[in-house]
Amino acid sequence: MPEGPSLVILKELAKPFEGRTIAEAHGNSSTVPYDELPGQPILSVRTWGKHFLIELPLFSLRVHFLMFGSYRIDERKDGATPRMSLAFEEGGELNFYTCSIKPVEGELDDAYEWQADVMADEWKPAAALKKLRAMPDTLVCDALLDQTVFSGVGNIIKNEVLFRIRVHPESTVGALPATKLRELVKEARQYSFQFLEWKKAYVLKQHWLAHTKRICPRCNIAFHKAHLGKTKRRTFWCERCQKRY
Repeated sequence: MPEGPSLVILKELAKPFEGRTIAEAHGNSSTVPYDELPGQPILSVRTWGKHFLIELPLFSLRVHFLMFGSYRIDERKDGATPRMSLAFEEGGELNFYTCSIKPVEGELDDAYEWQADVMADEWKPAAALKKLRAMPDTLVCDALLDQTVFSGVGNIIKNEVLFRIRVHPESTVGALPATKLRELVKEARQYSFQFLEWKKAYVLKQHWLAHTKRICPRCNIAFHKAHLGKTKRRTFWCERCQKRY
């Protein structure tokens, strides 16, 4: 599943389509009103966490790539039928595959809490801290994946953040000292931007310290691996240097 930084890359790649007018639209998504799309210009392309948003005059389109979604710009995926394909009067096309696409009525600013997006200029760490303090019994491995708190954070970021701040994934939010809770919030945003930088340079995996790794680089002992929390996502951690609170 693409995480927030990967969606920012898509937004940057799709930025040239702003102002272009849709000429043709088709696909196998049953939720997209294809007949209403031709003639509509793209007002903006935006992201909120793991949502890619195409703003149109009548409504917006929300693309969620789920676990295995993908996209192609100005080309098509061999042997695959797109969930949505958009061709433009000025040239070019956007194609989306194996994803969920839904219309969003009304203003995007009314539909989304931008301050919850770890990649957004509007991000507010104080708001994230307030939400965390209201969920004291939640495991930190689940809290980091809660999109109402850390929109855009996915499993890679979760594992890397917890390793970097030396917190065991089965710690509860309420048990964390105030300084450690603030560190969690700060690192979630900081690592997300590092993720973006490394992803653009095609070196992201080279910087992983915990995710998918077998040996702890600090302690030189085997990592533990399990599907933890309510989310049951793959988690990698060191029992020696990641403290359980």
